[in-house]
Amino acid sequence: MGNGKDKVHAYGAPKNLLIPCVLLLLRRMSNYGYQIIQELVEFGFSSIDPGYVYRILRQLESEKLVQSHWEVSSGGPPKRMYSITSAGTEYLEAWSQTLEKYQYTLDRFFTMYERLLFLSTDKNK
Repeated sequence: MGNGKDKVHAYGAPKNLLIPCVLLLLRRMSNYGYQIIQELVEFGFSSIDPGYVYRILRQLESEKLVQSHWEVSSGGPPKRMYSITSAGTEYLEAWSQTLEKYQYTLDRFFTMYERLLFLSTDKNK
């Protein structure tokens, strides 16, 4: 807990949320790796290593949660298109249920934090 790596995640989405976010994006629509990375940035992953995302996509594919195929276009090089599998959809549902439970804990945390923050500003007046 005291190492410097913990502070890095204090200002962005935790890395362990990357997997359900990737699956959620692919549940919405199949996409290319580059576009997935762009959408993850919009999702709140402010500084994301593209190589890490591609490794995650490969891991998800080896676990049969994602599948991919090459798309060839006349206007450029072939691109790998990723899509979620039925197993990936089930895994995403499990993540969703887990995150829903954490949402309750987070709501309680922020309620208490705001209360304490409000009390400390009243004491300083």
